[in-house]
Amino acid sequence: MSAPVRLSVLGSTGSIGRQAIDVALRHPERVKVVALAAHSSSDLLMEQVRRLGVEVVALADPQSAARVARELPGVEVGVGPDAVEALASLDSVDTVLNALVGAAGLRATLAALAAGKTLALANKESLVVGGSLVLDLAGPGQLIPVDSEHSAIYQCLVGEKAGEVAKLWLTASGGPFRGRTREELANVTREQALAHPTWAMGPKISIDSATLMNKGLEVIEAHFLFDVPYERINVVVHPQSVIHSMVEYCDGSVKAHLGTTDMRIPIQYALSHPHRWDSPVGTLDFTTLASLQFEKPDFGTFGCLALAFSAGRDGGTAPAVMNAANEVAVAAFLAGRCGFLDIENTVRTVLQAHSAEPLESVEHVEAVDAEARVASQELLGK
Repeated sequence: MSAPVRLSVLGSTGSIGRQAIDVALRHPERVKVVALAAHSSSDLLMEQVRRLGVEVVALADPQSAARVARELPGVEVGVGPDAVEALASLDSVDTVLNALVGAAGLRATLAALAAGKTLALANKESLVVGGSLVLDLAGPGQLIPVDSEHSAIYQCLVGEKAGEVAKLWLTASGGPFRGRTREELANVTREQALAHPTWAMGPKISIDSATLMNKGLEVIEAHFLFDVPYERINVVVHPQSVIHSMVEYCDGSVKAHLGTTDMRIPIQYALSHPHRWDSPVGTLDFTTLASLQFEKPDFGTFGCLALAFSAGRDGGTAPAVMNAANEVAVAAFLAGRCGFLDIENTVRTVLQAHSAEPLESVEHVEAVDAEARVASQELLGK
């Protein structure tokens, strides 16, 4: 057996991070977690440190970092966003799982790639806001997607020629409000929006799934990951979430990736690639699948999806502006400071006021991001 993967988990206390640690604990001979990073969830982080024997951690929040340092004196504790980013380039690490939330994950993605690490990417915003910067650094096979849809496409492309790909089909569950009208969406609550019908996820991605912005972000991510133009990337609503995505080839053949709706499968594949390990979850029973439905997405009702396609085609800084406005508006909705449709309205207004520019550097991305956040906050009345 080969040496175990030495893993750094960025965002270890979030949904993806917790499931990644579950995979690691199921395969202790294959995965050794050597570093953990989180924002502020010190209790859970300390529990993870004790279970895994990790000696290096980082927390973005200074108070949380100070508490961990007091209670775990034998552990090296980094403080602040720069310390979190630094865990992406440790000499003791082979693979970095970037499960940070939002545009803040871009610097860690770039650091991991620059250091020659294998990057298991669950932070889709890295590619959304800085796609060209990421691709400039990524070597062949260095970047492996963790999102279920992109992992599915990645697996469907194994052994195939890029020039023979006709279309990518990204499947979407439709979220908790599938079939609703815009009038019905006007008064939906935070609790209703968080109640995703098929996936258990964190609050931000759950709201993005309810607006279909998450699928829009995934369209942009797919464009960069697989070098496919937007006119050949299609979204199809598939409520059962059994087919995680599909690749259509020039001869009319379609490869579909099917599996249980559990993120531990794509997380594990990112760590085991090019091999496969025993399933961490139950497998599909095809005799119990009554039907598989497919529908066109409702771009009129869920305008965030259309906005994402538009921003992706505009390119340059437009996706970063869209993402920043969305992050601010989603946070406002989760805090009860705006309505559900205000998320889309904020993104549209901020995007319309922006003239896209070519991406020049990570500092350029961050400056544009900051400007878009200020504009969004002003629209929402802070």
